Amino acid sequence: MGKIVFITGATSGFGKACAEKFAFNGWDLIVNGRRIDRLEELKSELENKYKVSVLSLPFDVQDEKAVFENIEGLPGTWQHIDVLVNNAGLALGRGYFDEGDLQDWNTMIDTNVKGLLYVTKAVLPYMIPHKKGHIINMSSVAGKQVYEKGNVYCASKFAVDALNHAMRIDLLRHRIKVTAIYPGAAETEFSLVRFKGDEISAKKIYDGITPLTAEDVAEVVWYCTTLPPHVCINELVLTCLHQADGIYINRTA
Repeated sequence: MGKIVFITGATSGFGKACAEKFAFNGWDLIVNGRRIDRLEELKSELENKYKVSVLSLPFDVQDEKAVFENIEGLPGTWQHIDVLVNNAGLALGRGYFDEGDLQDWNTMIDTNVKGLLYVTKAVLPYMIPHKKGHIINMSSVAGKQVYEKGNVYCASKFAVDALNHAMRIDLLRHRIKVTAIYPGAAETEFSLVRFKGDEISAKKIYDGITPLTAEDVAEVVWYCTTLPPHVCINELVLTCLHQADGIYINRTA
């Protein structure tokens, strides 16, 4: 087999765009997602279009047992993982802290933080013996600045920021690269999920701006993983032209 990339949350948004980008460049892929129909559709599409090998792993990253059972059970030919893209994540709700929904909080923390921890811990035994590998942690500008009604989502992405730094330090001795990507406003299913299917509210997020696309973010991920072996981008903040950071947006598009 050729080089292998493992992408969580690969059935939509950044994850799917990353899968397309790596497959286009001839990489074999392990793709993860909760929606089995979408995962099988993606597998078939990538194999037929790009003539690469694709292994689908349908599990929820929130489920500790499922994560370790699936990853520890990888066939031998799939164990040489070169790049892990920790993409699975979500935001739920956009209310004031005192109006927050506890189930939404738990889901964000279990997915954005604990899911990332589980998957990374399970994959590392395949990277460490080879003294190489690259972990991409998908964060957000919400992991750099807290904004009104962002509360627990921001907290979860601040946790990703801290964990990215910690991994980079702790894995130095294993020569494993660790990179965090912090995208700003990007038009994917993200906002629709956050507003729980309210299409009008979801679209208002992008009023007056030309947002990033999933493909823009995938290009950046690809760039970070194709630099010379001695070069590591520790973190990279990415926004559209109309956005300076997590707070300041000039809606004039």
